[in-house]
Amino acid sequence: MALSGLALQIMLLAGCDKAPEASPLETTNATAAIPEIPRPAGPERLILALGDSLYAGYGLQRGEDLPDAIQAKLRAAGINATVINSGVSGDTSAAGRQRLAFALDNLPRKPDLVLLGLGGNDVLRQIPPAETRGNMTAMMAEIARRGIPVLLTGMMAPPNLGPEFQAQFDAIWPDLAKRYHAALYPFILDGVMGQTALMQADHVHPNATGVQRIADRLAPTVREALKAK
Repeated sequence: MALSGLALQIMLLAGCDKAPEASPLETTNATAAIPEIPRPAGPERLILALGDSLYAGYGLQRGEDLPDAIQAKLRAAGINATVINSGVSGDTSAAGRQRLAFALDNLPRKPDLVLLGLGGNDVLRQIPPAETRGNMTAMMAEIARRGIPVLLTGMMAPPNLGPEFQAQFDAIWPDLAKRYHAALYPFILDGVMGQTALMQADHVHPNATGVQRIADRLAPTVREALKAK
């Protein structure tokens, strides 16, 4: 899943040009309602999607975010899926770690799968990769302790942060997937980053069409992760 260095540099610069409280991964989404696809028959598959604004749906209308798109793809495929969106714009891996247990404990039951997508704000803030790895490892350990399968949606660092940073950061997700026998989608923005027609004006967040592109690519991996449960 290749990504051009220029696109990644755009992602980094788009975040660093703003103050921390207003960076592209830190604002909320709109709230207009969009009808849901009806549930198919069969037992419900409950999925928790815990991440940052790429899950929360920054700049999108209600119902256009990635967890809703995944839910719609699964239901269209005949899977009675409910995807709980626990994306919080601006979350770093440290913030996700702090709220993971609360999010799991407040579900109606143990989920069949956790989609875990954090790291974008870590790289925008240039948090040391060792800290990101420590937070992600702690989350994976907690989810494993509860006996819940995980699908990691990975992040990548831009090359202008240097080869050492990039190598250490990019290795986090495949390393954790291997260690915890988790499913892996290596880069969440694969296929949309750098594509003007699929991105919002900030060049960081996908628009509604871009979200559908990600969902088209990601949904088969979600289906396989559910089958493996």
